[in-house]
Amino acid sequence: MKKLALLLSIVAASSAFGGQSALHPTDRWEFVFETGFLRNVGNNTAIDYEIIPTQLTFRSPTMWNLWDAQNGGRLVVRNRFSGVFESIIKGPEDYYLGVSAAPSLEYWFPSQETSLFFSIGGGVGVTNSAGGEEGQGQDFTLNWFSQLGIRQQITPDLSILGGLYFVHHSNGGQTEPNPGIDALGLTIGLGWQF
Repeated sequence: MKKLALLLSIVAASSAFGGQSALHPTDRWEFVFETGFLRNVGNNTAIDYEIIPTQLTFRSPTMWNLWDAQNGGRLVVRNRFSGVFESIIKGPEDYYLGVSAAPSLEYWFPSQETSLFFSIGGGVGVTNSAGGEEGQGQDFTLNWFSQLGIRQQITPDLSILGGLYFVHHSNGGQTEPNPGIDALGLTIGLGWQF
């Protein structure tokens, strides 16, 4: 009797696991931890900023299914909400704390294990402005970002991500002069679907 109960428990657990993994990754919420390295580009400031970005991002299940191919490929739009912490390792400021939001446009290959993603959006945050001609002129700062990357599922619930990431910080023209930060670099991350 105990063996039968154990067998039924194993079958029930494997059925539950199989049902969960049968969902497409975009049909579930996703939590992503990302970090990387960014360097100043452009001419908004003469300061050669170097930034280590860290983001905790939630992606929603699919909001719009733009295309669903017969072979299993899929193009979707999901919501993306991020808590942003940046450690400024070169520059007059020390940190940036903020939030951002954007749509996440994702193309999933027929394997349903690999996707390309693109996001463009923005938000608000604070820094410890150091003033001066080229540093951020005030603590309150707007952010705008874009990211292009690739995601690979490594288990039904876990994925790894890598991408090209651009961020712009601006005080919205509230100070004169009006410096900004344009930084570009690479990010890597680990995602968990639930």
